[in-house]
Amino acid sequence: MKEDKLYNVGDDMCSIPVLHQEPIKRAKENLLNEEAYMELSDTFKIFGNPTRLKILSLLAVEDLCVCDISEALDMSQSAVSHQLRTLRSKNLVKFVKEGKQARYSLADRHVTEILKIGIEHVLE
Repeated sequence: MKEDKLYNVGDDMCSIPVLHQEPIKRAKENLLNEEAYMELSDTFKIFGNPTRLKILSLLAVEDLCVCDISEALDMSQSAVSHQLRTLRSKNLVKFVKEGKQARYSLADRHVTEILKIGIEHVLE
């Protein structure tokens, strides 16, 4: 009776107590260390904010300064600067000082790809 309760749970669960040792071993060999997963989790949290996603989307098209982003999103420069600091803290954006302005861009192609794949996924 107890065994039925353990394995009679639904279509999305295993219905027999069989472990596939080789696939488990191969899968486990590709796990990162805990610190790497914490860093990855923190990075993905940054993508969890719609305003930051909008900023990244703008920067995927064009390098922009704070005032340009502020205008495009109808937000204060202070609010945009705050979000850009957060994005910079995870190396998702970078900036170049041009006189009194700082022109922002996506940090590298990885950020572009993450954004692109995420957008493709939700639009499917």
